[in-house]
Amino acid sequence: MAKHPTLFITHRGLFHQQAALEAAPAELDITVLRTPSLPEVIAALPGKEFLITERSGVINADVIRAGAQLRLIQRWGSQTHDIDLDAAQATGIPVCYLPIQTCIMVAEHMLMQMLGLAKRSREMTQIVLSADPFGHTPTRCTEDTFDYNWSGRTDLRGLWGATVGILGMGEIGFELARRLRPFGCTVLYNKRNPLPPSTERELGVRYAAQDALLAASDFVCVLLPLLPETEQSLNAGFFARLKPGACFVSAGGSGIIDETALAEALKAGRLYGAAVDNFTFEPIRSDCPLLDPARDPYANILLTPHTAAGTVPVEQQDLRADDYQNVRRVLAGEELAYRLV
Repeated sequence: MAKHPTLFITHRGLFHQQAALEAAPAELDITVLRTPSLPEVIAALPGKEFLITERSGVINADVIRAGAQLRLIQRWGSQTHDIDLDAAQATGIPVCYLPIQTCIMVAEHMLMQMLGLAKRSREMTQIVLSADPFGHTPTRCTEDTFDYNWSGRTDLRGLWGATVGILGMGEIGFELARRLRPFGCTVLYNKRNPLPPSTERELGVRYAAQDALLAASDFVCVLLPLLPETEQSLNAGFFARLKPGACFVSAGGSGIIDETALAEALKAGRLYGAAVDNFTFEPIRSDCPLLDPARDPYANILLTPHTAAGTVPVEQQDLRADDYQNVRRVLAGEELAYRLV
């Protein structure tokens, strides 16, 4: 069977690379480049029929000229601001993006985390479960008779009009920013390379230096990956720079949080609340510093067992099978999905 030469560009590690390769159609002969330089991409492209890029990496006119035999440029994810669509259109090469289900699930999870902290969902649930009347006499409700906030809670918050800071503005950050727009939030972001102004306008976000973002944000959403430079980097100094009374929300890489520092910030009352889906040791150890404050059922702390991306199939490649849907459609002569040009 003739193989179709394919170049796969990714920034992700071996685990994710292997999952992607296992899900690939047998007809493909795939060359993988991790975080290659532009010259490396250009050198690898001649003769390739398919270019798959995962989430980021500039695809400019030089790249497109080098890929004169390409039948498809497929971006996994929705970040397409770094693809020269005019150059691709001029050469007749189709360009498609693909929403990533797991990234969307994490963005949804972060919305749940923020709303759960703002509304103090654990505390409110415990109040109802206690059946404590708080000195009131239970009375059957009518249209005009009810006992709003019978427990006398104060300082419940919302997302509307809040300032949200996103650290690590990758694919999940894009999906989160899109979902925050209906809440009327001011959304700040920080990443190594700021987005183009047109992309900022499209998403409704604004770049900020990290210190400025931390000082201004009512909700700090962390989506940083675990790298040598980020390991345990969210330490006491980091939490001291957060706006007093802020909410800390994390669904980033496991091992980036100094859990003792976060627990101390919570105990000191510096934070309104914290929601964490990623831990230094997984499964979580019984001596995790976050467990002690979280055992108070009224604490504004939400801990989830690294499930922000939802539950995945037993075989990881099953989750990735749809990633190649457009490659299969090209080979079958069918209409492409999520086509840009």
